[in-house]
Amino acid sequence: MAAATESLKPKLSDGSIGGPKENGGILAGQSWTGMEDCGAGDSLRMKGCGDARVDMGNKEGTVTPGGAVTGQEWSTGKMNAEYRERNKEQGEPGATGTLYLVTTPIGNLEDLTPRAARILKEVDLIAAEDTRQTRKLLAHLGIQQRLISYYREREQERAELLLEFLADGENIAVVSDAGTPGLSDPGAVLVAKAVAVGIQVVPIPGVSACLAALVASGLPTHRFVFEGFLPRKPKEKKERLVALADEERTIVLYEAPHRLTETLGLLAEQLGPERPVVIARELTKKFEEFWRGSLAEAVRVWSARDVRGEFTLVLAGRPPAVREEADAAAYDRFCQEVRQRCATGEKASAVIREIAQRENISRSSLYQYYQKQKSKGE
Repeated sequence: MAAATESLKPKLSDGSIGGPKENGGILAGQSWTGMEDCGAGDSLRMKGCGDARVDMGNKEGTVTPGGAVTGQEWSTGKMNAEYRERNKEQGEPGATGTLYLVTTPIGNLEDLTPRAARILKEVDLIAAEDTRQTRKLLAHLGIQQRLISYYREREQERAELLLEFLADGENIAVVSDAGTPGLSDPGAVLVAKAVAVGIQVVPIPGVSACLAALVASGLPTHRFVFEGFLPRKPKEKKERLVALADEERTIVLYEAPHRLTETLGLLAEQLGPERPVVIARELTKKFEEFWRGSLAEAVRVWSARDVRGEFTLVLAGRPPAVREEADAAAYDRFCQEVRQRCATGEKASAVIREIAQRENISRSSLYQYYQKQKSKGE
């Protein structure tokens, strides 16, 4: 439990409880989480004690397990288990806490729901992807809360610690910097572990960049696939894009600004330069923007722009595959024409565009068929 001491801070509260003062403590037998740097007027929130708090009054000092506050000795004991048992007998919330997954704004603070604000105020602890960002949100709401960092690099380790708190009756809210925890952000590991041991998990929905971009894109919304962020390693990224080339559902993915133009180029290479794409930038913010066009146009336009902000890409799915033998035979003839004209110096994309217009067929479908035939060496 010592791992929590460096991150958890005292929670200010109007509430406190009295207790026996023997053995040198206000509440003898308490088991402390390791709160530090308690000032006059602060109150300590104790692990596993429900709403119980110890009012520090005008005392100052540091509390450690088995340590002291201005000379008062604190002992460790069995108070946590006894307190939970007493709660059970009185019909109050007992054995375990609740894990809340709280969706936070992705840019516009007005998007935070009243329910989310209430949960953030009422829980015992907030696990935040970046405590600095969460403190800004809490300051805006006028909320004082205990925070513990919960980021991807320490997700496994912190998940185990948070499970201990939940098992001791703590109610915990998980938040990411923006959006929904567990969706391209830390949270999924803790949820899986909590479900496995029977801890209640409650989602607190809110705004989503994925859905906001999708519904405003103008592309089909009845069936879609969310890819999140593509792999960063070139080989894994290419393999993922090859798999997406045959995806017939609308595709939604996120991308960082410094990788946007590279990703657009790879998408054009694997999915076809004529594949429709919608680029949503800075959703819900002052400079929100929706750009629409083909992947080829996107590469040209965004390579020349100063790329800043948060990006969500929405791509049209591949048109239904050519299944009829007659159509396949026709496509074979069209591909042969493309190869012949390319041999004379013409560009494949220009020839495919001309054939598609002439034959009144899908340009993207013909391009995909041509690419497959080319990869087979036919």
